[in-house]
Amino acid sequence: MARPRMRIRIISWDEVVNWCISLADLIKASSYKPDVIIASARGGFAPARLISDLLDVGELLALQVTHWGEATVRGSGAILRNPYRVDLSGKKALIVDDIIDTGLTMLTLLNYVKNEWRPREVRTAVISWVSSIAKIKPDYYLEELREREWDWYLYPWKRVDDIASLIARILREDDRVRGVDWITCDQLKDLFLEWYGVAPEAFGYYWGLALERLEARGIIARGDGRLRIVNPGAPATSL
Repeated sequence: MARPRMRIRIISWDEVVNWCISLADLIKASSYKPDVIIASARGGFAPARLISDLLDVGELLALQVTHWGEATVRGSGAILRNPYRVDLSGKKALIVDDIIDTGLTMLTLLNYVKNEWRPREVRTAVISWVSSIAKIKPDYYLEELREREWDWYLYPWKRVDDIASLIARILREDDRVRGVDWITCDQLKDLFLEWYGVAPEAFGYYWGLALERLEARGIIARGDGRLRIVNPGAPATSL
């Protein structure tokens, strides 16, 4: 098999919990005690909730940043979705996300929180930081990655979104399927393994859900063990 174009790694809930424990320990060791934790929605929801428990922080808020483009496309623009205002005067805040890659999400959140919510202090915490491309360095992180060295993490809270995006990328970019009306389901599985280094059988229930999503979004049509490629350029998820 050829070397995968982008290797993916399936992350378990146990791994996430252990990482959040380690991240919380780093924050404790720095003597920073936040009064409020702000989750970067949607990827930061689960880590933020775990860390709020580990740090005994009762106030948990969330803000969502939307990107133009899919999860697998880097460098897309970022805008704040449904912004609102709260008064954090005199409080210490901590913004939590799963990963900083380009840094556009965290920069958008950080600027908004500083300018509109006005906490006494605000810091940032993530599990992974891709230092070679990020426009910002978080205050706390567990692992530093470089763009050409890291795997795409399939977290438990975004399996369907990511698998759908990864399939859509194959349909959009692979010369063997571009311009082809139909491919078999087995052909798609073989292409996925070649592109990403993981057999779709490893996803169990989520693989079928991802195909259902692509069909509902008008990207594919299914029948008789085959896929008809309808509109590979349509967005695969509602990020």
